[in-house]
This record gives sequence, structure tokens and C-alpha cells, in this order.
Amino acid sequence: MLHGRQILQGRYQLQEKLKDSLLKQTWLAVDLATRPTTLVVIKLLTFTKATHWEELKLFERQAQVLQQLNHPQIPRYRDEFWLEPQASAYVLVQEYIPGRSVAHLLQQRWSEAQIRQLATQVLDILAYLHELHPPVIHRDIKPSNLIWGDDNKVYLVDFGGVQDQTVSPGATFTIIGTYGYTPLEQFGGKAIPASDLYALGATLIHLLTGITPAELPQHNLQLQFADLVNCSPSLVSWLQKMTEPALEKRFGCARQALAALESDIVLNATTLVNNSGQGGLFNASITVPAEIQGWNWGAFLLAPFWLVANRVWIGLLAWVPLFGFWMAIALGVKGNEWAWKSRRWESIEHFQKYQERWAIAGITTGIAVNLVVWHLGIVFLLSTLF
Repeated sequence: MLHGRQILQGRYQLQEKLKDSLLKQTWLAVDLATRPTTLVVIKLLTFTKATHWEELKLFERQAQVLQQLNHPQIPRYRDEFWLEPQASAYVLVQEYIPGRSVAHLLQQRWSEAQIRQLATQVLDILAYLHELHPPVIHRDIKPSNLIWGDDNKVYLVDFGGVQDQTVSPGATFTIIGTYGYTPLEQFGGKAIPASDLYALGATLIHLLTGITPAELPQHNLQLQFADLVNCSPSLVSWLQKMTEPALEKRFGCARQALAALESDIVLNATTLVNNSGQGGLFNASITVPAEIQGWNWGAFLLAPFWLVANRVWIGLLAWVPLFGFWMAIALGVKGNEWAWKSRRWESIEHFQKYQERWAIAGITTGIAVNLVVWHLGIVFLLSTLF
């Protein structure tokens, strides 16, 4: 059992336990071999029957990768060794960074300037990592793995989930990451530079909103946060692109993301935020997604009933014999737009499936129903005239 003041390898004197779990410990220690003495971080993986070989492989990989890294904002590798006979444990020694974990700063109000400063510095680190040969993917960027140093610089720490892309296609990957910050492709064993960008974007959104990404509402798997923050449209659109669920819509590399951030332009102007149900059928400022625009067969063929379900009350004119047919045409042309504005929908997919069912009903029964309704209307009109 390790304890404070204990000296490992005759050199590292333990001072304070920083983290503790069943198999892993992190200590702050003093390197007695340096003059003057310096603080270091000691990470231990206890090796028991309960230890999985995969955990040891990840720990060793972390040490191997750290030896190759040379960036001023990544804690430097110092040493590694097996700890015997006090305990069977693998030990990794790293440079200590004075500062505070960003996770400890979540309660403060983050300004846009601070968010941009943090994003710029982390993107610079990621550009360095991703441009190595082979690229190095961190795979677990989140507030607790970022240190806001006393020198006002941001440091990326904890490379326990690091992956270099020397792994051949089809190889088995260990799923690494934290729910909410981890993109879908990573859960499928595919980690690429854009995966780290997603995690950084989710981290920044957490700092801005004070809400963990896992607790934020979603639309088509996209984090919905724009209404919860008070920052520029350019930063909102940039964060939306950083956290695009689809890889092809996300930034491809850190330098591209950094250039877009510094350009301060609004990205993805056509990206739809779910603005359905806002009323105002003739309010042109309410955007309607291009995916749903077009002819609505359900509204045309079953106008008297469709208007009630979709809350398009102007369609009541479909019940008026002289206007019914023309109103049905108007609903066919404008039905999708009016239904989108009149009623709140869960998503575009929800809207499309709902209207598709109406179209099927309209094609199979609508023609007959309309003939009956219009003929009854005409009979009623004639009866009132004669």
C-alpha cells in the first residue's frame, strides 16, 4: 500500500494522491534527483489478477507515445518503471503542470473571449498531434483532461486513451472516450482527427452552457445549444460544425477548424435549427427546410381532415363548396410550409414520415372521399338556392 512521503525508485517522493480508482492511482511527487527538486506526476497501474491485459497495453502505449511528443503544452514524459516489491505496478512519470483542471472551472461564467482562447490553444496542440507520422489521436478530450495553467496557457493531459494510426484496417480497437464528448464513429472503433475535434467542440459547449453534452437536447443527433448561450452567431455556427454527427460535415482537420475560428464568419448558414411550430403562415422570416418543400398529396386529397391534424386552420375554406377545390390546391402547394410553421415537430424526419402517411391515405382513399364531400357540398348549395 502506497502512502505519502514514500520514495519510489529511491528518487520520487510521494506527496499527495490526486486520483484513485480500483487499479489506477495518480500522485503528486517530488523528484529528489533534480536540483532544485521539481514536482512530477506519478501514474500507477496496479497489476493484479483483476487487471485486464488491454489496460496494461493502453498504459504502455501512453508511455511510448509520450516519449515521442515534444510540444510545450503537453506534459513531458520523464520516466517509467515496474514497481517491485512494494506492489506489482507499472509506473509512468510525467512533468507536473501548475494550474487548475478546466473541470474545476465549470461553475464560472465563461466569456466568448475565454472560449476562443481555449479553443485556439487546444487546436494548436491537436494540429501538432494529428500531423505527426503516424497521426496521434487523443480520443478522450473533455474538461477534466484540460489544464488551465498558472501561466495562462492551456495544457492537454491524460493520454491514457491515445491511439496512433499505425493500426491496420480491420484491427480490433478498444472503445475509449466519455459519453457526451465522444462522437459516434469512435464508438464504432473508428477514431480519426475529426473525432478529437468533436470532443473539443462538445467540451466548449459544456463550458458555455454549464450543461454536460449528454444532457443537452438533440436534433438528428446534433447538440442543441444555440438558445442557451449568449455569444456571436459565428461562434455558434463554428461549434455546430465542430460537433456535426456526420463526419463529412465536420471540419476535417485542426488547422481547418482553427482557420475558420479565426475568420469569424458564420458557417453553415443553411443548417436548420428546428424552428417549427412558430406560427405565422405568411411570415417569410420563418425558414422552412428544403428537405420538406414540395407538393403535399395528403393536404390536397384529404384537405378537410388534414387541416385539423396539422392545425392549418386557413384550410377550413376547404369545407366551403365554392372555394373547396381551390383551397385543396393551395394546401397541396403550401401544405408542407404551413404545417411546419403551425405545429411543433420533433424533427424533419418526424414531419416527413407523418406527411408520408397522409399521402398514402390520400392516394388510397382521398379521391373517393373528395368526390363524396364535393358532391354533397354541391347538393347542399343547390338545395339552398332552389
